[in-house]
Amino acid sequence: MKPEAKYYSTMLGDKQVTFETGRLARQAGGSVILRQGDSMMFAAATMGGIREGTDFFPLTVDYEERMYAGGRIPGSFFRREGRPSTDATLVARLTDRPLRPLFPEGMRNEVQVVLMSLSADNENPLDMLAINAASAALMISDIPFGGPVGAVRIGFVDGKLVVNPTIQQMEVSTLDLRVAGTKDAILMVEAGANEVTEVLMVEALQLAHQSIQPIIAVQEQMAAELGKAKKQVELATPNTERFEQAKAAVQNRVRALLDLPYSKENLYGGMDEIKAAYLLEVANGVELTPEQAKEASAAFDEAERMIVRERILNDGKRPDNRKLDEVREITCEVDISPRAHGSGLFTRGETQVLTLATLGTPKEAQELDNLNGMDSKRYMHHYNFPPYCTGEVKRLGGQSRREIGHGALAERALVPVIPDEKTFPYTLRLVSEVMASNGSSSMASVCGSTLALMDCGVPITAPVSGVAMGLIKEGDKYAILTDILGAEDHLGDMDFKVTGTRNGITALQMDIKISGITPEIMAEALERAKVARFHILNLMLETLPAPRPSLKPHAPRIETVKVPIDKIGAIIGPGGKNIRALQEETNTKIDIDDDGTVYIASTDGVGFEEARERILGLTETPVIGRIYTGKCVRITDFGAFIEILPGIDGMVHISQLASERVERVEDVVNLGEELTVMVTDISPEGKVRLSRQAVLEDWTPEEAREHDKPKPSRSGGQGGRSGGDRRGGDRGGDRGGRSGDRGSFHKDRR
Repeated sequence: MKPEAKYYSTMLGDKQVTFETGRLARQAGGSVILRQGDSMMFAAATMGGIREGTDFFPLTVDYEERMYAGGRIPGSFFRREGRPSTDATLVARLTDRPLRPLFPEGMRNEVQVVLMSLSADNENPLDMLAINAASAALMISDIPFGGPVGAVRIGFVDGKLVVNPTIQQMEVSTLDLRVAGTKDAILMVEAGANEVTEVLMVEALQLAHQSIQPIIAVQEQMAAELGKAKKQVELATPNTERFEQAKAAVQNRVRALLDLPYSKENLYGGMDEIKAAYLLEVANGVELTPEQAKEASAAFDEAERMIVRERILNDGKRPDNRKLDEVREITCEVDISPRAHGSGLFTRGETQVLTLATLGTPKEAQELDNLNGMDSKRYMHHYNFPPYCTGEVKRLGGQSRREIGHGALAERALVPVIPDEKTFPYTLRLVSEVMASNGSSSMASVCGSTLALMDCGVPITAPVSGVAMGLIKEGDKYAILTDILGAEDHLGDMDFKVTGTRNGITALQMDIKISGITPEIMAEALERAKVARFHILNLMLETLPAPRPSLKPHAPRIETVKVPIDKIGAIIGPGGKNIRALQEETNTKIDIDDDGTVYIASTDGVGFEEARERILGLTETPVIGRIYTGKCVRITDFGAFIEILPGIDGMVHISQLASERVERVEDVVNLGEELTVMVTDISPEGKVRLSRQAVLEDWTPEEAREHDKPKPSRSGGQGGRSGGDRRGGDRGGDRGGRSGDRGSFHKDRR
């Protein structure tokens, strides 16, 4: 029996979106296909049991980016999808973040959400479809879930905010704001922007929250009409009585510790000592069972959380005794590595990040194999978080999802100020090495990267700084924290990262642990972040007020040369022979764009000049009246063929070899010898006529052509020279023509 599909449609902005369920993956807890235009996202949500010893909620969100969705075969050696791409990892993280806070507190069952692209139309982006599809799959499943969640993208095009813009609209948009939320509040924010104001950002956030209401409503309808009954799951319920007992027992000791001069080591070490003493008191001389020890440990952790939060909300005192809006002490350094092309060290409190910049040629841009419409990227930012930065010992492996996400955030923060390729024709790679971490390492990466770029001499349009804001909220009472510590991130309700220049915001990222926050709280956090960003930026500019006027000695110098498109093949040569030889002999790197722009990279000015002259020589076109010195490549009875430019030769008739009569061509020039000649004529077919006599007599091209005219023979016919002209013209044209053919052939191969 054919499965019966159910369809639900609504509008997201001015575009229709349609949920389909009941046709695919019927054994999953819940599954849907979400379609917008010809873009389709599949989502399946399934719940398992509780793994023994699990004391957290094991939610997994995976996005499988299938290249067939775009009608493409993967570019890997095996021609199949491998490990998730950076973009796929970011979509999975983006989906996870708004879903996680809405599962029941204390849930320990394994939940897996699998997303898969079925169709990509290169018009409607897939990332927001992923969040909406995942939420719908959970809503109709048997999995307890406090949704629904709606998600939307907001752009800013031609001075207007645009809801759910297309990929083409986003190419000209100065804002890329992605928002997810519930009916009542915002849960997640991710944004890149070209220096937009806080006022515009708040307006966009409010518009986003209004725009997700229809998609939330249709999910509620789906759940009501065909949703499965939610399974009863065992929840790890908090023992509030035990928490209060633990709080009463340790409150004075914890508060006394918090009043001491702050350091991460002292705070964490002191808390460990208080906790150990508390566990001994609970045991009261009797060895605790593993379960009892676990319960007592959890009670202390909750008591610590309660005490720290109350101290902030009621007394305005933070763990390091800063004011709520105070930024930690900052130091900045540049020029750390003598061989890196640029380096910046940014230290804020106990968080320290070293960023190093490398410049490369356009050919070194990252090639992308994904469905987002981009095929290459010339600015890359990578973020590394080694175990020593937190004083831990762990196995080193590949980049984690968190590292990929933080690198993407720092990259997004700086993209708006990177000069375009015509202004600064380099590929740029920045690597942020976290040397020590106690909160806000991603924002320290942004600041360190700005310093590294300026130290490198990159003419960024404006310096960028960043700060992480936090939130403590109990009921209607809340406190916004500037420049949060690791402990405040762990015990607080929000991590809200903001980056920007003096002119406006360049990136946002917000994650929360509660069921949502209002636009009013976000507006207040943005305004406080602006003050903090400007303070940080002032301190950065005291170290290096502007980009260095020139690149470092070891950085490559890239200059450009424009050549005719039909001459690209002449530079490349047969099978790339010419360009390889050029690079090896001049110690340069050479890239060529299809529009005829040639990029020459060299750390040696001499190498650049030599490469430039040779490229111009390869692409030069003969000019009538110009004098050339070329090599004799062929001799006939009626004249000599001289190669005046690479691949181009012309014919000097025997009568034009000297001022006096010449009996034999070899009396003036032999094969392989050089001869200085003038171009006296070029036929419409490209056949080149040369004269040595014009050089000797200081003739003009017109005078040379007059003396070169064939004279009637005594028999009344044309002299033998006419035949020579014909043969010489054909030969000269053939050489030039073959050169042009080679150029066209290699252009096609490219």
